Amino acid sequence: MPFTFRFTGSVIAMALALSPLSGLAQTSKPAPKPKQPAPQGQQAQPKNGAPVIVELKPEPAQHDWTKVCGKDDGAKTEICYTTRDFVTDKGQRIFAVAVYDAKGKKAQKSVRILTPLGFLVSPGIRITADKGRPVAGRYATCLPHGCFAEAAVKDDVVAALKKAATLNVSARNQAGTVITFAVPLEGFGKAFDGPPIDPQVLAEQQKRMQDELQKRSEELRKRLSRRSINPGPVSATDAGTPQPKH
Repeated sequence: MPFTFRFTGSVIAMALALSPLSGLAQTSKPAPKPKQPAPQGQQAQPKNGAPVIVELKPEPAQHDWTKVCGKDDGAKTEICYTTRDFVTDKGQRIFAVAVYDAKGKKAQKSVRILTPLGFLVSPGIRITADKGRPVAGRYATCLPHGCFAEAAVKDDVVAALKKAATLNVSARNQAGTVITFAVPLEGFGKAFDGPPIDPQVLAEQQKRMQDELQKRSEELRKRLSRRSINPGPVSATDAGTPQPKH
């Protein structure tokens, strides 16, 4: 995978692979007639189609925003990105954000996001710092367990993100409802303007996160195994489904 699509190695891909996400990113064609369960990270949509807000919080294993820098040999450019993983209020890993800063002759900035599956590709996404001016973004590619979306931004947008409390990322799901993920930005500005993380420290951080994800995956398998032996009603808490605010 090209450098410009890397976040923190394989950690985010592993996080999504271990998350029980459902649904598929689709084009703007009408959804099939049979009802399908909403993708996890979302709740069943209200009948009136009102927007839904999903509050996110930082992944516990990633203590702060992390700045990583490296060389793009092809473009002969230094590229830095400031990134963090996020979970729902139930601890479900569903989201990741990275703000890229490419130096040199082709200097540019962009916000790249890994979203859950289940959103319409054609409308793309909209990102907003607090209640500021929205910036349109588009889906770039999808993996089996999530989709990358990106938005080119200018210096004023990055400056707004440094001062904002929340990054709001909105997308439209298969039912036509707008889902807004509220991403906390505390510590982003300090990390973006600060020095990059030492590669050795990054490697150790990734290993700790991988170990934690493997541990949680094993716990999930054990719970599912017990449930298959003793089936019973499944609560929203057991399923890890977040409870959005309307």
